[in-house]
Amino acid sequence: MKNVTIKDVAKVAGVSYSTVSRALSGSPEISADTRERILEVCKQMNYTANTVARAMVMKSTKLLGLILSGVNNPFMSELAYHIDRQARARGYNIILCNSSRKPELELELFELMIGRQVDGIILCPSGPESYETLRPLLARVPTVFVGENLREAPESYVSVDNSKGAYMGVEYLYSLGHRDILYFGRRRGSPTHQLRADGYAAACLDLNLTPRYCNNTFPFTSIKYGYQLAKQLFAQKRDYTAIFAATDTNALGIMQAAEELGIRIPEDISLLGFDNIRDSGLPRINLSTIEQPMKLLASVAVDVLLDKVQNELEGYTHRVLMPTLVERSSCIRR
Repeated sequence: MKNVTIKDVAKVAGVSYSTVSRALSGSPEISADTRERILEVCKQMNYTANTVARAMVMKSTKLLGLILSGVNNPFMSELAYHIDRQARARGYNIILCNSSRKPELELELFELMIGRQVDGIILCPSGPESYETLRPLLARVPTVFVGENLREAPESYVSVDNSKGAYMGVEYLYSLGHRDILYFGRRRGSPTHQLRADGYAAACLDLNLTPRYCNNTFPFTSIKYGYQLAKQLFAQKRDYTAIFAATDTNALGIMQAAEELGIRIPEDISLLGFDNIRDSGLPRINLSTIEQPMKLLASVAVDVLLDKVQNELEGYTHRVLMPTLVERSSCIRR
């Protein structure tokens, strides 16, 4: 079937090509009645706007790229949902891509986004090397990093204060009487995880506690890996009364392993997570956790990016958001 063009619509509506164009763009130069009549003709003819042509005229595609490091990660998928809602509320659509934590694929996707002429890109980095890998391309498109604290890097990022969140978590468990707190899932090579481990260690120092670690030996964090790591941990003598999991996905894996082995949470071990993903609040889980404000994180990321896009701003913005404690029933007083 032949694509319906603006000229086809103009012929049927009995108006000029430019009048149809003005009706579609919402121009005040034509009356409301004329616009309504033209839009009705468009509907009847199944006219679809040529977004490529419009982008060339308007110098804007109204598209934003979103590159996630792992779309199967519950935190990432929830974040994508909120970013999409925030972008749509501002008149933009999202092109979503998944780098699968592979730097070479991340670079390929970034180049793809530039080729699709997106107005800007929001990126959840695959790892600490992402910034250096992508740096030659960053001048070509407005970009905002999410979830990795770039410290002094001259690029815009939005992050939660991971160190403060972990510190808050230890303080909370301490207030419940716990003095033997195991940090579960420390993963070296990840700035986010290192900041959380640093916050845990700082709180232990200030509260005169002995740091205890169960390191994540797997390439990334997931419920499956948390479960496997917990099985190894529970095979050893328990010399702790509380576990502070580096992520909620780790905590869910711990819960699965504990149930299989007859270890009761919170009666035998208190358990605290980090992130507050959607599943954490389910009735049989009720995980106490440190919340990353995902909706706010998404809103600020979109705002910072569109500020760069619409105002053609130079320079960069660093935004660090505060986490909060969400108390449920997985931690009890000793």
